Amino acid sequence: MQVLITGGGGFLGQKLAAALVANPLIAGKPVSGLTLADLVAPSPMNAPFPVECVAADISDASAVNQLFSTTPDVIYHLAAVVSGAAEADFDLGMRVNLGGTMNVLETARQAGNVPIVIFASSVAAHGGEAPEVVTDGVELNPQSSYGTQKVIGEKLLQDYSRKGFIDGRGVRLPTVTIRPGVANAAASSFMSSIFRDTMQGESANCPVSKNFKVWHSAPRTIIGNLLLAAGIPAVDFGYNRCINLPGRTDTIGDMIGAMTSVAGPAAEARISWKSDPAVEAVVGGWRAEFKPKKALAMGFIADKSFEDTVCWFLKDDIVNK
Repeated sequence: MQVLITGGGGFLGQKLAAALVANPLIAGKPVSGLTLADLVAPSPMNAPFPVECVAADISDASAVNQLFSTTPDVIYHLAAVVSGAAEADFDLGMRVNLGGTMNVLETARQAGNVPIVIFASSVAAHGGEAPEVVTDGVELNPQSSYGTQKVIGEKLLQDYSRKGFIDGRGVRLPTVTIRPGVANAAASSFMSSIFRDTMQGESANCPVSKNFKVWHSAPRTIIGNLLLAAGIPAVDFGYNRCINLPGRTDTIGDMIGAMTSVAGPAAEARISWKSDPAVEAVVGGWRAEFKPKKALAMGFIADKSFEDTVCWFLKDDIVNK
């Protein structure tokens, strides 16, 4: 199976690629090759199969077309302009999150082999009049440009699948924490920095209160669920190819308490509390409680505790670096 990952240089793309290298199976079949694409070519990696690392702007249709020189059987479309940046620069968000997704889908259609396409959507798809506890089938009503672009991508994925052009699977990711590396322009970036940075001796600001609720999932769990998404029979998705992935609901205060129980009290002392209306305007519209009955029935999993997330971060992204 030939695999293409857009956003292959990002942290999820890199972790997904590493998981495929460690266990070179996808949808129950051996991985025969991997293409990692991002704005800057990802770093080469050793693997038991050929790996091509390509610089490509997905908003450029010709660049996307070149990614299909070796026809992919499975496509992970992870590339995106993150929430805060898409809100601040509407044109950029539309060009990449909508135009780029259209380019990927259309090139996949033209390939003619009906590839599996896993589209990383977002919890930001829900908002507005959505109930406080979101169940399967709740109307999508995003209240941000990023969320709107993701929802349009979902609808396109749905129709391309209905037409038989692709075998699409849309997964709405909870907020992914704890992200390694440095902060990005996502409105939810603080949900990693207040843990990642403070456990490494640096200060971080939390722009919301300790009572703020978050629907979240650990990187390890997200990667496992992304891999699972490729192997589930299409018929199991039914008429709706897009699902809410499982997650956990915790308050920021509870998450900090979990960090303290694992890593000690010093990290919390490095957190400052200064509100940011721009961040609150975006994340305040996201729902924090879900009942993803369909996804759980299909075998997707949720974290058991945030303590696990902290331990995984320390092992995967600190100790081993």
